[in-house]
Amino acid sequence: MSSLDFSGLSVVVTGAASGIGLAVARAFIEHGACVEMVDKDAAALKEASGQLARITSHVVDLSQPDQVASFAHCLQERGIRIHALINNAGIEYPTPLDDDSLGAAQRWAALLHNNVTSMYLLTRALFPLFRQDASIINQSSIWGKTGVADFSAYVASKHAVIGLTRSLAWELGKRRIRVNAVCPGWVRTDTAMRSLKNISDYMGRSEVEVLNEILARQAIPELLEPADIAGTFLFLASPLARAITGQTIVVSNGEVMS
Repeated sequence: MSSLDFSGLSVVVTGAASGIGLAVARAFIEHGACVEMVDKDAAALKEASGQLARITSHVVDLSQPDQVASFAHCLQERGIRIHALINNAGIEYPTPLDDDSLGAAQRWAALLHNNVTSMYLLTRALFPLFRQDASIINQSSIWGKTGVADFSAYVASKHAVIGLTRSLAWELGKRRIRVNAVCPGWVRTDTAMRSLKNISDYMGRSEVEVLNEILARQAIPELLEPADIAGTFLFLASPLARAITGQTIVVSNGEVMS
C-alpha cells in the first residue's frame, strides 16, 4: 500500500469550496480519502462538491460556536473517525492602524476570531472523533513569519496559528496526534488577488508592477497555484510524516526560507 493511500480514511477540510481548500480536498479524494467538505458559502460549496466523489458537504460558519457544535454532532452521529483535519478556512482584509472609521476595531477583532479562535473551537469540538494517529494541519501564511503594512490583524492571526500549532502539538502528542502548520506564499486565489489589489492601491502602483516585485523575491519566480500546495498536506497527513509535529512548513517558491 502506498504511503499516500488514504483509502477508507475520513478527512475534514474547511474552506473547501474554493482556492487552496478545494485543491486539498481534491488531492485527498484522488488518493482514496472520504472528505467532509466544510464552507460557509453554500452556493460555492454546492458547485464545488457536485463535481467530486466520496464527499459530504457541510455549510458551516466556523465563527459561530453553535454551528461548530452541530457539525461535530453530525459527524459523531455518523460514526466518523477523523484521520486528518485540515484547518484551512480564514478571511483576509486590510486593517490599517489609521483607520478611524466606525467599526474598525470590531473588524480587527472579527478577523482574529475567524482565523484563530474558530480554528481552536473546531479542533476542540472534533477532539473526541480523532483517531489515535490523526493529523491536524493548520493553514498559516508566509505573513505568519514576516509582516506587511496595513494587514496587522491578518498577520497577527497567522502568527497566532503557528503558536496554536506548537502548543497543540505538545498537548496532543501523548495521543500520537500530530499538529503542523503550512505557510503558503503567493497563490493564485481570489483572496490573494484581492490582497494584491489592496497593496497596489496603498502603494499607488499597478498590480502588475507589485506582483513582479513579489516574484522577484522568490527563488522560483512564479505565482503558485492551489494545487502546488496540496501535496504538502498529503505528506503531513501520511505515515511518511509520522515523526513530524509542531512544525511549520513554508511553501513559497523560496520567498521565505526558514
